[in-house]
Amino acid sequence: MKKPRIYVDTSVIGGCFDPEFENWSLSLWEDFRFNRYIPVVSDVTAAEILPAPEFVRDKYAELLGFLVESVGVTQEALNLAAEYEAHTVLSGRFRNDMLHIALATIADVDVLVSWNFRHIVRLDKIRLFNAINLEQGYKTIQIYSPREVISYEQED
Repeated sequence: MKKPRIYVDTSVIGGCFDPEFENWSLSLWEDFRFNRYIPVVSDVTAAEILPAPEFVRDKYAELLGFLVESVGVTQEALNLAAEYEAHTVLSGRFRNDMLHIALATIADVDVLVSWNFRHIVRLDKIRLFNAINLEQGYKTIQIYSPREVISYEQED
């Protein structure tokens, strides 16, 4: 069976150090470590990590040590993000959030995970992103928090 490819936005990495989210972020890390899922990251994730505290950058480096897939920002992704903005899904101030969605959509991942409940993991936003994806000839994208995605398996 094909392993699910999971696009990881920056909030999930930082979530490893947030008392509210760490259990689920770290459980997802274990799923990556044990190769249950394939993590997908992007140039946007890498750029957002640069100004983060060292311990967050170290966690990202750990993720890059797993079997990881990386996607780059392309004109296609910029165009799709511009469509999201043109349809006022989010304002231009949140371009990186729109780029995460566009990159994950174009990469045809199985799911995007995020702790960003304001701009990404929100039913109304997900429906708008997906309406535009369909309008532009792409598939819909599944968006969840890590809590809904972790395998809940434990290694002995």
